[in-house]
Amino acid sequence: MIACNRRFGEAGVAKSSIHVRSAGGIERGFIVLVCRACIDPPCMKVCPTNALSKRIGGGVILNSSKCVGCKLCVNACTIGAIFWDEENEKPVICVHCGYCVDYCPYNVIRMEEIS
Repeated sequence: MIACNRRFGEAGVAKSSIHVRSAGGIERGFIVLVCRACIDPPCMKVCPTNALSKRIGGGVILNSSKCVGCKLCVNACTIGAIFWDEENEKPVICVHCGYCVDYCPYNVIRMEEIS
């Protein structure tokens, strides 16, 4: 989460597009929430200003200048992998840069091509 936030040159996790939460207790482990690069992204379909466009290989690219901050994309994501930047009032969506992969000490995160 911290590595992802570094993309913005900031400390902390406020603008991270990866979140980790408990799966229901220590015994059940944790769940990593991150965009799964949908081929037909529901978040893009609900955007009233076309601020989200399809990314080659899956997922979406955000054009912040078109975003009006309606949060429809956040609600449309079926796995809850779109987060909200309260400061800028824009969604935080994984851009699949792979930056996090290099910093994951347990090799939980990896990038792979989907055919």
